[in-house]
Amino acid sequence: MNICKVCRFRYAAPPYVNHGHNAGLRDALQCGTVILQNQGTSLDAVEAVVRCLEDNPLFNAGKGAVFTSQGTHELDASIMDGRQLACGAVAAVSNVRNPVSVARRVMERTPHILLVGPGAEAFAVEQGFEPVPLEYYHTKRRYEQLQQARKDAAIVLDHTGLSKVE
Repeated sequence: MNICKVCRFRYAAPPYVNHGHNAGLRDALQCGTVILQNQGTSLDAVEAVVRCLEDNPLFNAGKGAVFTSQGTHELDASIMDGRQLACGAVAAVSNVRNPVSVARRVMERTPHILLVGPGAEAFAVEQGFEPVPLEYYHTKRRYEQLQQARKDAAIVLDHTGLSKVE
């Protein structure tokens, strides 16, 4: 068992967690902390923290997202503002660097809650988000996981080896 240095939560770490995950989490939390210390909103802080995770290839978000069984990437994100009872989300986007920021735009600038696929991607471009090439999400570790899942002919739920569906 491990103990999170931030919240003291006890958890069983998967075998790959010794590759900088704690440092990545600390960096992400620091992003949010700086915003809050400078009188930013909690919504700004949450978005910044998630963006940091999306930009870090160690996490299953954005740059580090797992491959689909077809060898592509489809990302989802959502965000909520409890004060306004508002939410926004995007799903199945494949060319957006930070889906959480697009989800926030959905919440703040549309009457919708969820935009999906090409419609969400078109909205992102309309809102000034520059598309990223499909290769942006590709990481060696995630590609190796995809190849192993294909070799094993299994659906892998969490890549720890503890939950495969064959």
